[in-house]
Amino acid sequence: MLDLTKLARQMQGLSQHLTLEAAASRQRLELAQQHLKNAYQSQQDLIDRQEKWRDRILFANATPIEPLETCIDIPVPPKIHTVIATDGSQIAPNHHEIAYCYLLNIGRVVLHYGQNRHPLLDSLPEVFYRPEDLYMSRQWGIRTEEWMSFRRTASETTVLAELACDAAQKETPALAMVDGSLIYWFLEQLPMDARDRILPPILEAWQQMRDARIPLMGYLSASRSIETMNFLRLSACPHPAPDCKSHCPNQLEKVPCKIFEQLRDTSVWATRLKPGQRSTLWRSNSPILELYGDQTIYFCYVHVGTEIARIEVPAWVAENATMLDQALGLMLAQVQKGYGYPVAIAEAHNQAVVKGGDKARFFALLEQQMIKAGLKNVGTSYKEARKRGSIA
Repeated sequence: MLDLTKLARQMQGLSQHLTLEAAASRQRLELAQQHLKNAYQSQQDLIDRQEKWRDRILFANATPIEPLETCIDIPVPPKIHTVIATDGSQIAPNHHEIAYCYLLNIGRVVLHYGQNRHPLLDSLPEVFYRPEDLYMSRQWGIRTEEWMSFRRTASETTVLAELACDAAQKETPALAMVDGSLIYWFLEQLPMDARDRILPPILEAWQQMRDARIPLMGYLSASRSIETMNFLRLSACPHPAPDCKSHCPNQLEKVPCKIFEQLRDTSVWATRLKPGQRSTLWRSNSPILELYGDQTIYFCYVHVGTEIARIEVPAWVAENATMLDQALGLMLAQVQKGYGYPVAIAEAHNQAVVKGGDKARFFALLEQQMIKAGLKNVGTSYKEARKRGSIA
């Protein structure tokens, strides 16, 4: 139980800290705006420096594909269209439950507009209980819970591609959306053998959507990315060349170009964009994208009315201006229908989420099957049983 009386004593110090941080943030924002304006005239020089010293730069930074001052109005989408989304949830394995297994639940949503067709709103559950599912990841030092989430990401994308290919047969404009980034940063830490079980199915699913000409989009709300701010660090570098390995090898220390520290991309683009506009299109230079082949990731920021959202698309969407504009228009319509967040993604989450009652029914069903199979002494551990109720 939380003691609010004791907690209240700490609130004053917290509020003072936040006041000071807000003032410092305003100063960083003003500095970033000035560097952004200066970069308008030196954009190509900064890109050339970025490309020449790429192997010596030690911080993640993106490359602008359009002029930095770009602010483009997103076009109105066609009235007849389809939006597809998937999301996932899980029941993690627990040694204190009646059986050690885990469940993935993939929420599926297909919304048809202007077509007089019923939507698809359901989920696909799958139980994993075989030793190779439960313990295979341990050979790479990956916990089962982590491996479960990686497999869920691949399953979400595979199901999304299946839905998109079905929608493509109707020959109406469509958009496939996922919640979160298309840049799977977690893959950087995985051994090659583990990575090869996660990434190839994802890229194959993307290729299927590419062949079906259904644009894929990742929607990031409240993005914490600083890739575009890090591009401006190239202009703030006081050295003749941005050779971090020679001049500033320890990026955890205070370095002279790190003048926008803690300032997110969204903070700067919020001062540039009007509702319904998108920013410059950028190409991410994350090292993991070297494994994506010709499906590297581009992104832009969009003022959706309620916030600045980061929108990510594969190269085959970014390089097709007509497809990109239409996809952004459909995305913006989804945000408006969802009162600030894409309705298809929100509904996919609602279909996927496993509530407490669902979890209890899952284990009750599992218990029935185990008893039918002739297993005895089926039940939770004493620890789990005691945690579910108090005698104090």
